[in-house]
Amino acid sequence: MEKGKDAVKSFVLRIDAPTMEALERWAADEFRSINGQLQWIINEALRKSGRKPKSQ
Repeated sequence: MEKGKDAVKSFVLRIDAPTMEALERWAADEFRSINGQLQWIINEALRKSGRKPKSQ
């Protein structure tokens, strides 16, 4: 398994059905996968809070 800075880590996310359905619709509206949409949401939240590492 990769251990460098660009290594991708996986984890399990439990989410209620209505939230998942809303996320699926949002991802489809923006032509992204659910995973891609979650990554985008997390990156935006990190950027807006000033917590996103400078190297990304």
